[in-house]
Amino acid sequence: MKSSHYIYLFLFLLGCKQVPESQENKLQPDQPYPSGKTYLVVLGNAQDGGYPQVGCKKQCCKLFWDGKEKKRNVSCLGIVDKISHKTWMFDATPDFMEQHRELIHNQNDSDLSLGGIFLTHAHIGHYTGLMDLGREVMGTDSIKVYAMPKMKSFLENNGPWSQLVSLHNIALQQLTNDSAIQISDEIKVTPFLVPHRDEYSETVGYRIESKNKKILFIPDINKWNVWEKSIVDEVKKVDIAFLDATFYKDGEIKRKMSEVPHPFIEESMNLFENLSPEEKAKIHFIHFNHTNPVFRDTPEQKEVVGKGFHIANEGLVIDL
Repeated sequence: MKSSHYIYLFLFLLGCKQVPESQENKLQPDQPYPSGKTYLVVLGNAQDGGYPQVGCKKQCCKLFWDGKEKKRNVSCLGIVDKISHKTWMFDATPDFMEQHRELIHNQNDSDLSLGGIFLTHAHIGHYTGLMDLGREVMGTDSIKVYAMPKMKSFLENNGPWSQLVSLHNIALQQLTNDSAIQISDEIKVTPFLVPHRDEYSETVGYRIESKNKKILFIPDINKWNVWEKSIVDEVKKVDIAFLDATFYKDGEIKRKMSEVPHPFIEESMNLFENLSPEEKAKIHFIHFNHTNPVFRDTPEQKEVVGKGFHIANEGLVIDL
């Protein structure tokens, strides 16, 4: 082989090893987490029904059944603190089994255990994973479950969740609006109320704070303009903001969309258009309905990224 051919081969192999900047902090399958002591990991980014969604005959889910798309887990964040050897989950989703394994076992720390679960509200994608803590599955002993007063009452007074309480599989910890709790020496968590369809409980978002980072997590809200706070101002106060992006635009589903109000991504991008590039880069859209085109390599996804925003991909890791 001529020497020039060796040069081309070397350059080709070197290029194959390069990782796009947007993927540098994304966890790859079956790899341990970073060696950092405290970090956040995105354990899922789908709306309550996940992806694919049961009963869906549209092209969006057909792509999965045809082997052209991968399953997406329901929206969930995990926190790992290797100093205290504890982990925490934000919401208990129908994909709890996979997410628990990812959080506890897929890393080099055999002493890690689940320190608690923070619930946002009583819609199916956010609390039904608690069933795996019961006697039929894990049979856990007093796992701390953090919930607001109405959410706590809902779990205490409705089966099968009440059995988790009576058998001490879970230990409910009542939260107070805008009141921080210290869950470790490194991390504190603050719940705050947001307007949503509160059929069975109130709905909250969370501020997660370490010594180095401030994270905002709002997977569900009706519309930004019905909240008493300014989401633009709240984004400016944090380092990363995971924000409700259930639907891309109006008319995305056949049902009357006012019955399931969420901020459309189109609306959010317009609202944030005057932010600086640094502020826009904080925003990671999450909680996508199966119909949302940003799940896939589409013009819509390219538009979101091209305008300076991020998609909260499963496996994304953020050092705290």
